[in-house]
Amino acid sequence: MSAAATLAAVPSVAKARRLVIKLGSALVVDPDAAATRTGWLDEVAEDIAALQRTGVEIIVVSSGAIALARRTLNLTQPRLRLEEKQAAAAVGQIRLAQAWSEALSAHGLTAAQLLLTMEDTEDRRRYLNARATLTTLLGLGCVPVINENDTVATAEIRFGDNDRLAARVAEMVQADQLVLFSDIDGLYTADPRRDPAAQHIPIVAGMTTEIDAMGGEPPPGYSSGGMRTKLVAARIATGAGCAMAIALGHRPHPVRALVEGARCTWFMPTIDGRSARKRWIAGSLSPLGTVTVDAGAARALAGGRSLLPAGVAGVAGEFSRGDAVRVQGPGGLEVARGLSAYNSEDARRIMGHRSEEIEAILGWRGRDELIHRDDLVLV
Repeated sequence: MSAAATLAAVPSVAKARRLVIKLGSALVVDPDAAATRTGWLDEVAEDIAALQRTGVEIIVVSSGAIALARRTLNLTQPRLRLEEKQAAAAVGQIRLAQAWSEALSAHGLTAAQLLLTMEDTEDRRRYLNARATLTTLLGLGCVPVINENDTVATAEIRFGDNDRLAARVAEMVQADQLVLFSDIDGLYTADPRRDPAAQHIPIVAGMTTEIDAMGGEPPPGYSSGGMRTKLVAARIATGAGCAMAIALGHRPHPVRALVEGARCTWFMPTIDGRSARKRWIAGSLSPLGTVTVDAGAARALAGGRSLLPAGVAGVAGEFSRGDAVRVQGPGGLEVARGLSAYNSEDARRIMGHRSEEIEAILGWRGRDELIHRDDLVLV
């Protein structure tokens, strides 16, 4: 992509369809008062409300739970043991959720709390559950506020920073933009606090080893992950077709400032990022079952629609929710592959039935689709 074309393609937060905003502890919590920065949170909530009124769906990934509880629990030493972090998170998460609820409700918005671990984004069944919950909340006009579930996550299954968590969330919900608010206004050729000749990089067209090398070590004052984890997040997000920005959060109305053109660094999404997951479904998974559809359903799939139970004529094999299955037409020819939203037993019970009958058949209401179009690829 030429320089001119890259500049023309720079994302605009105001035009986002689905936006994930990540805010670190240093922004959310005033360490001197051991309390949330209520005035600043109110400004962020006001910015979110303004964007939501224009049709932008917004998810917030917010740190701060552990920092909010340190003083209360007399955990003031520089480094905490894992069990101390878990205890602090258990106390602080209540305060963090309350702070966001109050800030957003003041502007007519409903906050929803989700606590995720790495397993929730890596395990296919948990992934589907989390994505369905987030999609439903967004459809209901809520603002999901996500944090890592530090109270139960062990050292082996922790993200360790919310930069990567935010990128995984953006990937999960197929957001088109992710903004990591930090204490710096983007990526520089070197640490600007140490090298006065460091130059700001407004656009990163693609992740390279040279860009990775600019991450360096986390300098004092940066959020817990530093620039290194932000570049890891950029690889995850851009590889999923999501543009990512690193922007300055230590300012009034940081989201509004970005909308109005404040300086930041945009990492451009890979051209085929949206198809990467489709290729993974088509070629990297071993189907555990086969779903046979009628001619009408086959035509609907070819037109880009999801697979509804009503169009299913048969289910073969044994599979769990989230497993890959083949989809074949009435003549036995494979037409698609996808991730099933139901296990094989439940799929057999609801096949041929309308989606509104699912609850009566199973005793609980699951997804309307047997395979959502986002989890399905034609072959």
